[in-house]
Amino acid sequence: MAALTVWKFGSASGAQNALELLERLQKEKLIQVNDAAVVTWPVGRKKPKTEQLHSTTGAGALGGSFWGLLFGLIFFVPLLGMAVGAAMGALSGSLTDVGIDDDFIGDVRGKVTPGTSALFVMTSNAVADRVLEQFRGTRAELVSTNLSNEQEARLREAFAETETA
Repeated sequence: MAALTVWKFGSASGAQNALELLERLQKEKLIQVNDAAVVTWPVGRKKPKTEQLHSTTGAGALGGSFWGLLFGLIFFVPLLGMAVGAAMGALSGSLTDVGIDDDFIGDVRGKVTPGTSALFVMTSNAVADRVLEQFRGTRAELVSTNLSNEQEARLREAFAETETA
């Protein structure tokens, strides 16, 4: 089962560093990164910079149009006219099947702010305990996922342990 997760980092470079870690873990066959995109928002910029992972050959790659729609909904809709916003709203209705709804958009919009970054990643075949062990040092905050409630709770619990330690 593929999982779409969004991770927020307290620095503008955190997401890129985490992506490099995931790519290394993929080479070790501990996870399959099907697709990913990085959002970087340096302090002083009006909008974030978005970049899709260059290698989208994995089964389940989402493609530029998906990322464009998603980032448009999250970061740019308030700047667009009402008609464009309404059209994007209707189009985004199909995204709710993968856990992308108004709550998701609001959570990401509220947390990814100037001075932060985020990693949006579609993964599968993860050796969860080994990946989590490597990923803990990134100080990532899980913003959203389409994992089951039980899987998400275990993931949040694993990261909460390191924040208090």
